[in-house]
Amino acid sequence: MKNVMFLRQVLIADAIASAATGLLMLFAAAPLEQWLALPASLLRAAGASLLPFAAIVGWLALRETISRTGVWMVIGLNALWVVDSVALLFTGWVQPAVLGYAFVLAQAAAVAVLAELEYVGLRRATA
Repeated sequence: MKNVMFLRQVLIADAIASAATGLLMLFAAAPLEQWLALPASLLRAAGASLLPFAAIVGWLALRETISRTGVWMVIGLNALWVVDSVALLFTGWVQPAVLGYAFVLAQAAAVAVLAELEYVGLRRATA
C-alpha cells in the first residue's frame, strides 16, 4: 500500500488511546465505579480486553507493510465496541450515573471517529 502515513498515524493513535483507556479502566475501576455507577468488574474486564487490542493495533501500525485485512479487522472491532457500548446503556444491564452515560458515550464516539479515520486512511492508502 502506498500513502500509508495517515493510516499509520491513526492506527498509532488508536493503539495509544486503547492502551490508556484500558489501563485507566483496569487499574482505577474502584474509583470509576464510584463516579460512574458502572460495575468495577465490567470496567476491569473492558480495560483488560483493550490491552491486547492496543498491542495488536500498535504492532499492525509499525509493520513495514500494513495489512489491509488487519486494518479491516480493527475497523470491525472498533465498530463492534461502539455498538456494544451504546447497547449497554439501553439494555438495563447497568444503571450508570449521568457521568457514567457521558463516559460510555464519549469513549464510543471517540472509537467511532477512530474507525472512520482508519477507513479513510485505508481508502487513501489503496487509492
